[in-house]
Amino acid sequence: MDIDGSKIENIASIRSLFSAVFSDFNLFERLYGISDINPDRVKEWIEIMELEDKVQFENGRFTTLDLSTGERKRLSLVAAVMEEKPICILDEWAAEQSPRFRKYFYESLLPRFKDLGKTVIAVTHDDMYFHAADRVLKLEYGRLVEA
Repeated sequence: MDIDGSKIENIASIRSLFSAVFSDFNLFERLYGISDINPDRVKEWIEIMELEDKVQFENGRFTTLDLSTGERKRLSLVAAVMEEKPICILDEWAAEQSPRFRKYFYESLLPRFKDLGKTVIAVTHDDMYFHAADRVLKLEYGRLVEA
């Protein structure tokens, strides 16, 4: 496989760069595949996602998954952050968020990720928030083009 003219021999090394929350996502009580989980950091991100009144992280697991779809997506983003990967793909992540939290996501969380040195690829139809992006691409007849 080639990326920008560079031959990639080890696809697994490329995959290890990405965490993702897809529009059709799975959420588990435990953070599988993550070693050395810092419970304080999980708690911090639960608070950042404004879920501290709904769910806790105790004994290596979330206390509940009985949440709204938007809240479940927020918790899935907590799990993605815990993976400590440099690139995060978010597919229509803000679609089920309340208008207030959608604004918080685009105007506060995305800059926070940038400050942490993370690249976020946010797939969205939310053109009201395109201003929050460093770069906007659109899919046109099967090709990515500058918007």
